[in-house]
Amino acid sequence: MTAQQQTEQRSRRPEQVPEEKPFDERVLHIDRVARVVKGGRRFRFRALVVVGDRKNRVGIGTAKGADVTTAVAKATDVAKKHMITVSLDKNGTLFHESQAKVGGANILIKPASSGTGLIAGGVVRTILEVAGVSNVLSKSLGSTNKTNTAYATIAALDAIVPSKDWITKNNAKPAAKKPAPAKKPAAKKTAAKDKE
Repeated sequence: MTAQQQTEQRSRRPEQVPEEKPFDERVLHIDRVARVVKGGRRFRFRALVVVGDRKNRVGIGTAKGADVTTAVAKATDVAKKHMITVSLDKNGTLFHESQAKVGGANILIKPASSGTGLIAGGVVRTILEVAGVSNVLSKSLGSTNKTNTAYATIAALDAIVPSKDWITKNNAKPAAKKPAPAKKPAAKKTAAKDKE
């Protein structure tokens, strides 16, 4: 066997196809946080991660770790445990506008016509992308804190009610009519007249 044949034989390992991940995981923010102890400061890392399937499910998580990879892994696990389902219509937009406030962050998201795209910035844009929303308008009205903004965005998405669940005049269920209370017989006034 020649040397060339040996190298060919070694390189015939089965090709590993990278497995397709079911979720799109994105790191929104990494912070270095310090804890003051007797000898000085102990540094850890805090990660804010968003996880979504681009088909209406999204979740966010935050966690701390001794290094960045540990913090990101923990935050990803937290995000997967706290997934919500976002109600979207056929155009990939929301059914109605929604506003949510968490801490100082105040997020307003509105439905947009087909072809508008995502009009959002920073953390809000990333969360909407991962959730699978394709047409929406948004505005951040309060604090720029990324953690509070992320949680406010999730709260606003969670507050969306699909149109089939709306209560309107057409689909409102008639309230059950309660029977009228029985009238008490009028007290006789003869007792007062007898005393005279």
